[in-house]
Amino acid sequence: MTPDPYPPFDGVEPYGTVRSLADERAHRKRMCALGYRIFGALRWGMLGDGHISARDPVLTDHFWLLDWGVPFAEATVHRLVLVGPGGEVKNADGSATGAVNTAGYNIHHPLLAARPDVVSAAHTHTAFGTPWSANVEPFRALSQEACAFVFDQALFNDEEVEVLSIDGGQRIAAALGNKKFCILRNHGLLTVGRSVEEAVGWFVMAERVAEVHVKAPNARPISDEAAALAASTLAPHPTGWRMFQWLQRSLVPDRSVVD
Repeated sequence: MTPDPYPPFDGVEPYGTVRSLADERAHRKRMCALGYRIFGALRWGMLGDGHISARDPVLTDHFWLLDWGVPFAEATVHRLVLVGPGGEVKNADGSATGAVNTAGYNIHHPLLAARPDVVSAAHTHTAFGTPWSANVEPFRALSQEACAFVFDQALFNDEEVEVLSIDGGQRIAAALGNKKFCILRNHGLLTVGRSVEEAVGWFVMAERVAEVHVKAPNARPISDEAAALAASTLAPHPTGWRMFQWLQRSLVPDRSVVD
């Protein structure tokens, strides 16, 4: 028997685990809080910029975000808020309090509405993703990790960088199409996934790719054939999920901090 090249992580349910709706809601919220902790550990979102969403599996037109004003490094399950399709916000206990930033709703609501296959979207402003986005150019196959995106990326060539309207979010969703990654012009990076873990894993990987592009702007890309070979193992959905497991173990080793 050929050994599994990606053995399971200790204490982690396997990729694709099927849960009851209640257990799935709890899992998505926990992964969302861990995702914010990962971003916080990477020193992202320190100016209040960015958001990670988790579609609610029961109220599928609702999604969870971190309550406005809570530092990413202090995210917990109980500090997430449930956002309705009209922008109404409720705390985890159901009380009608809490808030999200305007762009958080304007981006995530239309994106999740347009992509029923997507559970989560991730976006924040980073040291390399934002400057690369100012070039208004897609990623090239400049590194191993870049091959996860070069055949599965979109470009939002639009000057509404503040995303103050639902229409702006709808245009982002239209630009993204069926892809997992979008470069937002003069703004930064955005990733989506079939799980929270996948969206967060893709985002961190995309920032690493952006760093290569910024630091080696004249680099020689590998061929399409070589990139396609690498993409065969790097681009599938489980890869983003696995990246999250490594990040969580390295940056938030005590998972109980989000409970």
